[in-house]
Amino acid sequence: MWKWETEEQPRGVIVMVHGAMEHHGRYGWLIEMWRKNGFHVVMGDLPGHGMTSRAKRGHISSFNEYIDEVREWLMASYQFNLPVFLLGHSMGGLVVIRLLQEIKEDIEVAGVILASPCLGMLHTPPKVLEMMSHGLSSLSPSLKFPSGLTLEMATRNEEIREADKDDPLYIHKVSVRWYRELIQATKTASLKAADSLDVPLLVMQAGSDLIVDKKSVKRWFNKLDVSEMHYKEWPELYHELFNEPEREEVFRYTMEFVDSRLRLLGYVT
Repeated sequence: MWKWETEEQPRGVIVMVHGAMEHHGRYGWLIEMWRKNGFHVVMGDLPGHGMTSRAKRGHISSFNEYIDEVREWLMASYQFNLPVFLLGHSMGGLVVIRLLQEIKEDIEVAGVILASPCLGMLHTPPKVLEMMSHGLSSLSPSLKFPSGLTLEMATRNEEIREADKDDPLYIHKVSVRWYRELIQATKTASLKAADSLDVPLLVMQAGSDLIVDKKSVKRWFNKLDVSEMHYKEWPELYHELFNEPEREEVFRYTMEFVDSRLRLLGYVT
């Protein structure tokens, strides 16, 4: 876990959760944008990702490992005594959703931001392999296979694509257990949609997502029983909204949601 403190008058804390295959280092631009706008940032690498050494790369035994990890980041953010916002991208969005469904005690956030949350995949293994994965998850849980995702699917930003090609921390293979845990988490997130913690929510979905099934995201959103919830689809944008050529516009929109929450809490004059 790392903490980046703003040099401006602090207005809040952003706890960010990255997606599958990636790591915190891909969020340098977004971290700096938050800092410039008066926010501390708390973030780490999820188990089996990035610079973590506690788990094999691309492998977990249980999705709860992610939930427990992010809960630690969230608890650490409270030391600043400022409004806290949770931001999860893709699988990180799914982790945030499951956290708010399962660990409601001691969770106090001013708002939640989900960017292309992984609530359904567009590309899944053939039916035969899908059936085999159930047994393999028990017999050979750490057996790995290519993720099937490419850099070109994630973003239209050529600069990001080029940087990712030489990124030694980027994951290209995942374990059978990891896949089964991800699929089960998406199903549970949908089934427990109405049980989520009632917190102000902004869901932003890529209109031309090649990774996440945006229809699944909208179905989940429509099941929610939340007092304040906003849904924004970005036409033509690919999966990684905060890496797209239009990312400054995406950030401004996100900032409007955060500012509105802070005004209600009396933190913005």
